[in-house]
Amino acid sequence: MSSVSKLRAAGIVALLFGVLTIYSGGQALFGGEAAREAVGAAVPFVLWFNFCAGFAYVAAGIGLLLQFRWATPLAAIIAAATIAVFAAFAIHVLSGGAYEIRTVGAMALRSIVWIAIAIFAWRAMGLSKTG
Repeated sequence: MSSVSKLRAAGIVALLFGVLTIYSGGQALFGGEAAREAVGAAVPFVLWFNFCAGFAYVAAGIGLLLQFRWATPLAAIIAAATIAVFAAFAIHVLSGGAYEIRTVGAMALRSIVWIAIAIFAWRAMGLSKTG
């Protein structure tokens, strides 16, 4: 698979992930009572972070698809921010805060996806080469 193909694949994944994140986060935050009940003991700062990050996911996805160099550091920033929020979530859980177990899986998935996208983008853009 060529670098351009990898970059496009990463862009498509980021874009789709972003759209789905905005939709699901929007439902949880702004949906009716049934939608709020369905999220259970969601941790508000995690929910808000994920919803807002969805817009950055879309921007990064578009940037990667169009091969804009700025999309690579954006993907790395998204990965780092996701890991930081995951760590804050872990502190919340370890402090006895209420949470849904599915949030653990969702944050792990988000972290892995964005680390992978950042690495693929970095390599595809040739930013890992020293010169």
